[in-house]
Amino acid sequence: MSFYSKIYRWRLRHLSEHGFVLLLAVVVGVLSGLAAVVLKTLVHYAGLTVTRMGALTPLGGNVMMLFFPLVGILLTVLFVKYIVRGNIGHGLPSVLLAISRKGSRLPSKNMYTSLIASTLTVAFGGSVGLEAPIASTGSAIGSNIGRWFRLSSKSVRILLGCGAAGAIAGIFKAPFAGIMFVLEVFMFDLSATTALPLLIAALVSATVAYFFMGADVQFHFEVTQQFGLSQLPFYVILGVFCALVSVYFLRTTDKVEGLFAKFTNPWLRVGVGGLLLGVLIFLFPPLYGEGYGMLTQLLHGDSSSLFVNTIYGSFGSESWAVLLVLFLLILLKAVATASTIGSGGVGGTFGPSLIVGGLSGYFVAMACNQMGLPQQDTANFALVGMAAVMTGVMHAPFMATFLIADITGGYQLLVPLMVASAVTYLCVSPFERHSIYARKLAKKGDLLTHDKDASAWHLMDMQSLIETNFVIVRSGGSLRDLVEVIQTSRRNLFPVLTDDDKFAGIVALDDVRKIIFRPDLYDSVIVDDLMHPMSEGDIVRSSDSLTDVVEKFRIGDRYNLVVIDDDNRYLGFISRANTFSAYRRFISATSDE
Repeated sequence: MSFYSKIYRWRLRHLSEHGFVLLLAVVVGVLSGLAAVVLKTLVHYAGLTVTRMGALTPLGGNVMMLFFPLVGILLTVLFVKYIVRGNIGHGLPSVLLAISRKGSRLPSKNMYTSLIASTLTVAFGGSVGLEAPIASTGSAIGSNIGRWFRLSSKSVRILLGCGAAGAIAGIFKAPFAGIMFVLEVFMFDLSATTALPLLIAALVSATVAYFFMGADVQFHFEVTQQFGLSQLPFYVILGVFCALVSVYFLRTTDKVEGLFAKFTNPWLRVGVGGLLLGVLIFLFPPLYGEGYGMLTQLLHGDSSSLFVNTIYGSFGSESWAVLLVLFLLILLKAVATASTIGSGGVGGTFGPSLIVGGLSGYFVAMACNQMGLPQQDTANFALVGMAAVMTGVMHAPFMATFLIADITGGYQLLVPLMVASAVTYLCVSPFERHSIYARKLAKKGDLLTHDKDASAWHLMDMQSLIETNFVIVRSGGSLRDLVEVIQTSRRNLFPVLTDDDKFAGIVALDDVRKIIFRPDLYDSVIVDDLMHPMSEGDIVRSSDSLTDVVEKFRIGDRYNLVVIDDDNRYLGFISRANTFSAYRRFISATSDE
């Protein structure tokens, strides 16, 4: 007997599935934490090696920055095309799709491919974040462990969430942020079944990250300037500004990625994207890589970091120049991020949204200070701006609030964090209903949301509910033909089709009971005399959604609806009983209870 078989049999005898999930949450937490450590370490040392190669121009600026991003994106594309040989599924939309449509099953290759590909992209200057690749890596770890132990789809989904929570907790040393990430971005329901495994995985992963990398896993800052109620109006202004920035970020990234998708030649796409990104980084070095180093210096009041290795470094002491560069970076970060991803690089928008938020907060505070308004602390505004833009882009206000509270080592900014995030969310929601990860899936109807009823009707497959074991009869046929059909059928409805297979109506068994034993009528009565023409309330088209089907069941007293295609060809019937039974199964399979 194999070691795996022994473990499997021992588990069946001694542990309930929920108890085993709690045990596996520890394993997933350890592995996702190690994955976060490995990714950050790889990118750090690879990035140092790359940036040591430099060639300054007479005016300043590193000429090599023009070519580093192209090299990184090219290496990433070559890795994906010739080593992975397929889509590595590094994005969080692929994880959301797996949760919605694939029983939370992710390919085993996703446990390592994103680590390598994102390292190649970011180390050479790709202007993206590592959070999405590590979250999808953690998700794949949890999913595959659950499948390896033959757990139910519910348990696999929970372990997938544990992997994502552990990855975010490990990379930021912020356990509660990891949990909120899963609840808000992956749209898990908070329940007794999910809360404890997520908490265990997040805490274990953060502990692993502390052990290997110390306190400063991503970046660290301690708030020194206390918040006062008189500052509240300015944080409301910041929230509104961050809402505008969030909508701009969402729509710009979508537009730029759409432009790159139009390139039919992938190598031309790589060349254009890599060179465009290189020019942007040459002109604005803070766009290089993740950008957390620059943001940390800003938090400590050092705006000169914006001008290091630039051709306009002599203007670094001018306030107007700082404001201008900040504003341009806010606008261009979205272009740089989308260019990186659209041209073939691997990375996410989690980090860029934090960077843009920090720049936005710093810009608003500095602008207020330059206009002679009451002085605002630029570091506090930068931190709150990070949470606000993350809220607008990812529609995750609680995760954003807890993340910033955790990395600042306290909750002194809790009130402004909540106020700015709430204002941003309220302003963004009417224009962007879904987060940056969910918007494309939502357009295709593939998104599982907290609204389980709406999700069920959108995600269930209507084709699987169509019953085809009804025996057809032909228009113009005789009662004799119908009687022969009745003898072979187990159903009491008989669809009537024309000679060209168009649907004409139905005959119900009740309609022929009185004459079925009248042989003298077999040849004189035709099917058309017994047929019921159908109204729109009795018919469902294959292009309709299950929501339309349910609405017809709700407003009518029908137990069966006829399904036809757009050319009026008969496909089958869909029944009230089967539809709602399938709904109950779907809810049971996707519920976290």
